[in-house]
Amino acid sequence: MCVISKFFKRLFDIFASFIAILLLMLLWIAVAIAIKCDSKGPVFFKQERRTKDGKVFKMLKFRSMVVDAEKTGAGLFNYKDDPRVTKVGRFLRNSSIDELPQLFNIFIGDMSVVGPRPCVVYELGDFDTLNKRYKKRFKMRAGLTGLAQVMGRNDISWDEKVEYDNQYIDNFKKHGVFTDIRILWLSVIKVFKKADIYENKEDATLDDVEAAKRAEEEIIRIAHLPDEDTDLKVEAREEGEKEIEI
Repeated sequence: MCVISKFFKRLFDIFASFIAILLLMLLWIAVAIAIKCDSKGPVFFKQERRTKDGKVFKMLKFRSMVVDAEKTGAGLFNYKDDPRVTKVGRFLRNSSIDELPQLFNIFIGDMSVVGPRPCVVYELGDFDTLNKRYKKRFKMRAGLTGLAQVMGRNDISWDEKVEYDNQYIDNFKKHGVFTDIRILWLSVIKVFKKADIYENKEDATLDDVEAAKRAEEEIIRIAHLPDEDTDLKVEAREEGEKEIEI
């Protein structure tokens, strides 16, 4: 069942991304012109991310920030009213149009339409020493959208995202592409609601730079906890929660 489901999943990825790329051709052109008129820099933003089995690839996005934004301010974190976001970029982010170039990543096989969102190569620290709970999310291709996105997107912690990503993998084994269809429908609703676009600070009194630094350290710490500690954490959570069926 799982092998057949993965075959149809890949088949859907190829056809869906190819058709979407063609249908959105005029949008590509309009967005490219708007970006070039709004700020200096390239139309596309390329960033090294991780997909299935930790493989590194260059993910595409429409550029929505100033050039080299990840090296300044809050780094990888995007809090509300981030000054690094351009005027056009704010619209692109609010509408999720900035993510559309990933259709090319999907077409060539780096990503899937549905799956765990690809993390930046250094976002979780050293990949080889991740605990097994965090490594599990890399058993499937990274996705344009996923269970974590429809359940909270940037409004939930990285640890919660991992929990949802792993739940998605388990659900896909049971229900196959039907799981993807449900998530896609919920993703469309999420985009129209423009929900959970920005990340939240654990401490509102901190500035963006300090909040990002603390969040990054905590993410890496949890991702490298000993497996026995993460097993206890999962067991405790499962006792009080039912399986998430999407």
